[in-house]
Amino acid sequence: MRVLALLDGTLADPDAPLIRVDDLGLMRGDGIFETVLVVDGKPRELDPHLDRLARSAALLDLPEPDRAAFERAVSLVLDNWTGGREIALKLVYTRGVEGGDGTPTGFALGMDIPAKVVGQRAEGLAAVTLERGIEPGLAERAPWLLLGAKSLSYAVNMAGLREAERRGAAEVVFTTSSGSVLEGPTSTLIMVRGRTLTTPPATLGILPGTTQAALFRAASREGWTVAVQPIAVDDLYGADGVFLVSSVRKITRVHTLDGKTLPDSRELHGKLVDLYESEY
Repeated sequence: MRVLALLDGTLADPDAPLIRVDDLGLMRGDGIFETVLVVDGKPRELDPHLDRLARSAALLDLPEPDRAAFERAVSLVLDNWTGGREIALKLVYTRGVEGGDGTPTGFALGMDIPAKVVGQRAEGLAAVTLERGIEPGLAERAPWLLLGAKSLSYAVNMAGLREAERRGAAEVVFTTSSGSVLEGPTSTLIMVRGRTLTTPPATLGILPGTTQAALFRAASREGWTVAVQPIAVDDLYGADGVFLVSSVRKITRVHTLDGKTLPDSRELHGKLVDLYESEY
């Protein structure tokens, strides 16, 4: 099932033509997006997602998104959803049509969670490390590279996933050329040792994770230690657990990395899932 709502407060047919062929989001990937998890009609981390949408817009010199219009579109999707209890709610905002008057294109699209993702939540997945070409300090030195913006330009991320599939894996852990962990193409990485959860800093030029932040809040409340600091790739192989987290995948464990079986983290995974769900 899919439900599509526009920023003017109306519903549209998701199967009908909507985006103009000269929309810059289509022509050049010149736009931004967010994906919000909705469970039982309640969006998770909607405010942080809208905050991040505004931050990405600023990085791309887009007009500030109309927050009230996006909130109205979200409500319209939820009010008209008759599908399953979980929704992947995508918020999209582009620069509009080429040569136009500068009016952005924006909408909210509610979709079912793919069965593949649901399966990976339960069973875990295999991942490979791939170099991303980002080094510490690059985001600050070269803001025009838009590192840390959630833009529609996902061609490299999708190419990474195809390379992972060619290597017999389902996911990617992007790294710097010096061997430091960045993130997944659509996820944040969390490493666990003992009762300490660690994730790489956004200052490396990666996207700050909303699901990671929610898990860290819950973990801190229950007495776990949380850290935001660089992680060496070599540290992942001996960790108690490696997890890729995002709104739609929730907390997904990595059971194999670069063909090497990681320590069994199924019990730990259950604890992290419980922590995350306790936020809601």
